[in-house]
Amino acid sequence: MTESINRVVLAYSGGLDTSVILKWLQQTYGCEVVTFTADLGQGEELEPARKKAEMAGVKPEHIFIDDLRETFVKDYVFPMMRANALYEGLYLLGTSIARPLIAKRQIEIARQVNADAVSHGATGKGNDQVRFELGYYALAPDIKVIAPWREWDLTSRTKLIEFAEAHQIPVSKDKRGEAPFSTDANLLHTSSEGKVLEDPWEEVPDYVYSRTVNPEDAPDTPEIITIDFEAGDGVALNGEGMSPATLLARLNDLGRTHGIGRLDLVENRFVGMKSRGMYETPGGTIYHLAHRGIEQLTLDRGAAHLKDELAPRYAELVYNGFWFSPEREMLQAAIDHSQTRVTGTVRLKLYKGGVYVIGRKSPYSLYSEKVVTFEDDQGAYDQRDAAGFIKLNALRLRLLGRRDNP
Repeated sequence: MTESINRVVLAYSGGLDTSVILKWLQQTYGCEVVTFTADLGQGEELEPARKKAEMAGVKPEHIFIDDLRETFVKDYVFPMMRANALYEGLYLLGTSIARPLIAKRQIEIARQVNADAVSHGATGKGNDQVRFELGYYALAPDIKVIAPWREWDLTSRTKLIEFAEAHQIPVSKDKRGEAPFSTDANLLHTSSEGKVLEDPWEEVPDYVYSRTVNPEDAPDTPEIITIDFEAGDGVALNGEGMSPATLLARLNDLGRTHGIGRLDLVENRFVGMKSRGMYETPGGTIYHLAHRGIEQLTLDRGAAHLKDELAPRYAELVYNGFWFSPEREMLQAAIDHSQTRVTGTVRLKLYKGGVYVIGRKSPYSLYSEKVVTFEDDQGAYDQRDAAGFIKLNALRLRLLGRRDNP
């Protein structure tokens, strides 16, 4: 017997899965469905989602399509980039960082329309179910959550299509066979998993890549760009001031042209299994390396090394869905404090899949050419001081050596 639900807010793309879920919710729970579609820069036309929702009987006032691109980059991507977060040292967390924003907006809509439940299309095998639901519960502790993939018996794409056709749900022709792989996209990245990618020994087929040219086919001439930072956030490209989303979009274009940001990764999912995925993060890869470049000049060694210790923990929290946790917020406060003088300009070379920092300058630079020079430093650094420094640091090693090697 299903729980009594009056109204549910569904994270809705208009694709096969969520279109089936919409009808299934109406049938199974006898409830009113409110749809929410987020524009996070995935590059798809979203108005068809509105039409499909209307065809399914959703009231026009209960169809929400929100442009969240600026919010996504400003309030989620950039704070994460300040942390230099890489999951398992490689993954720039493009899917992970989108989920808390979607969850937050779903809960806001649920309150606005007096819904008593929220629903998503994530499967029971992946990380997204965790990320969505941890977000829901953090923001609305008593909300009811419906996860159809954990409840229904539509266990294959064939069954989904049969259900869709039985209920007059439009199915695009490219969905009528077994999909070669599944994708998720937003302004930061595109991820692809499953089917042709499930054997980690086999190379990713070139047709899987959608946001980058093959580095082998990229221009033979390098391109030089500059990115300006203020307090840890990018504010300009080649001297032209831009909003966060515009800056990332422009970097995506550059990354596409030069084949930058491809990653073939076998990762450890939070639910316990390993999975193989292909990620394309063209603009994010450029931005990440540029941010590290300006930090090289402006962060003290102690602060920089502590940040590097905190970054894996921060990345794991984002990956596992704990964006709204107190520990992530505590880490964010420390990281943001470190960024107050991370201001300046980084010059980069883009060439055949590679990003190279080739210059950096800052009004808050801690680099002193006068101190570090191999030429006459005119007393800026007394080399004789190093002898005592070394002897003090060697003291415990000498004591150990005398004891263990008499």
